[in-house]
Amino acid sequence: MRYNTLGRTGIKVSEICLGTMTWGSQNSETEAHEQLDYAFDKGVNFIDTAELYPTTPLSAETYGNTERIIGEWLSKRGRRDDVVVATKVAGSGRPYIRNGGPITPEGIGEAVDASLKRLKTDYIDLYQIHWPNRGHYHFRNAWSYEPAKQDKAHVAADLKAMLEKLGEVVKAGKVRAIGLSNDTAWGTMKMIDMAERHDLPRVASIQNEYNLLYRAYDLDLAELSHHEDVGLLAYSPLAAGLLTGKYLDGARPAGSRLAINGDLGGRFTPHQEPAVAGYVALAREHRIDPSQLAIAFCLARPFMASVIIGATSMEQLKTDLGAVGMTLPQDVMNGIRRLHRLYPMPI
Repeated sequence: MRYNTLGRTGIKVSEICLGTMTWGSQNSETEAHEQLDYAFDKGVNFIDTAELYPTTPLSAETYGNTERIIGEWLSKRGRRDDVVVATKVAGSGRPYIRNGGPITPEGIGEAVDASLKRLKTDYIDLYQIHWPNRGHYHFRNAWSYEPAKQDKAHVAADLKAMLEKLGEVVKAGKVRAIGLSNDTAWGTMKMIDMAERHDLPRVASIQNEYNLLYRAYDLDLAELSHHEDVGLLAYSPLAAGLLTGKYLDGARPAGSRLAINGDLGGRFTPHQEPAVAGYVALAREHRIDPSQLAIAFCLARPFMASVIIGATSMEQLKTDLGAVGMTLPQDVMNGIRRLHRLYPMPI
């Protein structure tokens, strides 16, 4: 296991981060703790969660339960300083979370305190804005994204107010570092510029989707990562399970995310099928597990701070962790380049 520095913070995180969004719905507390114990035995020191979780499915009844499960494990395990815990404040859209409104400074304060209580900890290592108030192209919104409709003055004031509040919680010792999620190159750079001009916390990381089927980060955000030391925390490296091949030919395994969520957050479309089939065939041709090929590719990207894996079974977790230390042969990388040219954005 390799360890990378989170931005300019000095915080070292394992190249694999354990994702948690199924804990409390698809996974019980016992299963979640088993995953945590196994992952940490293998060198993982990084957990990512959110006040919103679990998400399979989202519900008012389960809201916050994933953080509670992690809090119980942290309490039982001890040695809190050996663990890097990341969580997020939810944006608008869920009526049971601050009446469904956008992120506000007051909301950040409330959310931080509630997460600390559920996590049974005195501090959060990385606190992230789950998605921006102004709109974005993530969650399959690329086809309707229209930034020209954003009010410039309002957006700038909104970002500064959030950053100032994040500065308060950092100064209070409740949060060590801040990050963004589902954001853009402009949004990230604007926050960095404000931080440097006003002596506020600097963005350490950005958590965006990244996988063989969705590589928007390769463009402007990759350049930002290089010049500004903002690493990517890649979520959905298996494209919500598509890249395992288990959904090929319309299969819907019982208990899987597709069986629960219907369309995998908009990813399950006819366009992804030939791309997935190509990557799975490439993996099998070279006797590589398809999941491990997908994760190993992500781990090799120069802008990667950590790859977030999520599993509903110990078997899946062990397979995913098997990608650690794997170097993909040049002919496999050439095959990935060929398929990417054929299917540049199938989800």
